[in-house]
Amino acid sequence: MIRTFITAILVLLAFLPASAQEENKQSLLQRIDSKLSENYRKGGIDTTYITRPQTKWTVTARLNVSGAKFKTKGVDNGHHFNAEMEADRKATLSLGVSYLGFSVSLALNPGKLLGKYHDYELNFNSYGKKFGFDFIYQDAKNFKGWHDHEGLDRIELPDGIFSLKTLNLNAYYVFNGSRFSYPAAMSQSYIQRRSAGSFLLGLSGQGQHGTLDWEQPMDFKMTNIGIGGGYGYNFVPSRGWLLHVSAMPTFIVYSNTSLKFGDIKVPLHYHFPEAIITGRGAVVRQWGNKFFGMSMVFNFTNIGHEDNLAVHNIKWRVRTFFGIRL
Repeated sequence: MIRTFITAILVLLAFLPASAQEENKQSLLQRIDSKLSENYRKGGIDTTYITRPQTKWTVTARLNVSGAKFKTKGVDNGHHFNAEMEADRKATLSLGVSYLGFSVSLALNPGKLLGKYHDYELNFNSYGKKFGFDFIYQDAKNFKGWHDHEGLDRIELPDGIFSLKTLNLNAYYVFNGSRFSYPAAMSQSYIQRRSAGSFLLGLSGQGQHGTLDWEQPMDFKMTNIGIGGGYGYNFVPSRGWLLHVSAMPTFIVYSNTSLKFGDIKVPLHYHFPEAIITGRGAVVRQWGNKFFGMSMVFNFTNIGHEDNLAVHNIKWRVRTFFGIRL
C-alpha cells in the first residue's frame, strides 16, 4: 500500500515538469498567434474600401503559364533587318498555404518531369499594401525564331542556337494604400470592397546575357535600371467582383550594354525614351469563403533605335487560381 502510494507520488512529480513545460509552450504559441493576428489586422486602411479576410488560413491552387520573347530591329550595311526569338512556354502547378499573411507554396512543372521542358525559371513576388515587387530569373535555351533581312528570304532559326539569361526586378510604392489594394488583386490577402485607384512610384532593373551560336556568333550583355511611376485602379462593379489594371513605365537612368558579332563590337547608342514598362491585370470573383480568378504580369523593355539597332524584350506570366479561406 505504502509502496503504491510512493510510486504514485513519484510518477506525479515526474510528469509535473512536462505538464508545466507544455503549458508554457501553449502560452507562447498563443502569444505569438495573438501578435500575428494584431499585425495582420492592424489599422492604416480605410475599411470602407478594403478589409482583411476574417479567417486566418488560406489554401490556394494555381496554374502558372509564362513566356519570353527577344526581338531586334536595325540596319546592316544600309539594309534593314528584323529578328525574333521566342522561348518555350512554361506551365507549373502550385499549391500555397497562408496563415495570417505568411505563405509557403510548392510548385510542380509537369513538362520538366516528362523531359519536355529544359529551361529554368524562378519567380518570387511580394505584394504589400504600400510596397511590393516581382522578381523573375530565367535561363532559357529552347528558343524558336526567324530572321528577315532586306532583299533576302526569311530564315527560320533552328532550336538550340540561342540562349538567354534574364533577371527582372520590378518594385512599386502605392500612394493611396489605405483605399487601393494591390494584394487584393494579385495575392488575395486583402478584399477590395469599393472601387479605388492610386498613383504609383516604380523602380525597375533588368540584366541579360544572350549568346547566338549561328553563322556568326553573337554575345549580348545588358544592364538597365529605370525609375518612373504609373497608375493602378481596382474596379468593383458589384459585390464579390474585382477588376484590376495598372501600368508603370520606368525610364532608364542607367544602361550598360555590349553587343559583339564575332570579334566586332556593335555600339548601342542611347535614344530617348528607353523604358521598362510593367503592366498588371487581374479578375477576381469571390463568394463566401471561396475565390477564383486570373492575374497577369507583363514586362516590356525597349533600348536602342531602329536606325542602328533596337532591342525589345517581352516577359509575361498568366496565373489562374482557386482558393478557400478557413
